Amino acid sequence: MKKYMLMVFAVMAFMGCSKSGELSIEGKIAMKGSMPHSYLVIEDKQSHKNYKIQNSTSFNLMHRQKEIVSIKAKLLKKAVGPGFPAIIEVLEVK
Repeated sequence: MKKYMLMVFAVMAFMGCSKSGELSIEGKIAMKGSMPHSYLVIEDKQSHKNYKIQNSTSFNLMHRQKEIVSIKAKLLKKAVGPGFPAIIEVLEVK
């Protein structure tokens, strides 16, 4: 019985951790960097942090530059420092 409860608790903890990577961000879409190292980012209005968008072509975000949009995204990699923003994958554009 203890093994069963421990296993159920471990599975529930794992499921809780997998959902923690989702973000809801509202901000302005912009192009950063210089050619050939340019990339698309969204700047969060509340925290003023930049998030590099990995799958910008999936939602056609290149044409929505300078617009304020609200997105639901999954955090792929945390920010390393200046010039290396956090990397996200867009799940939904609201």
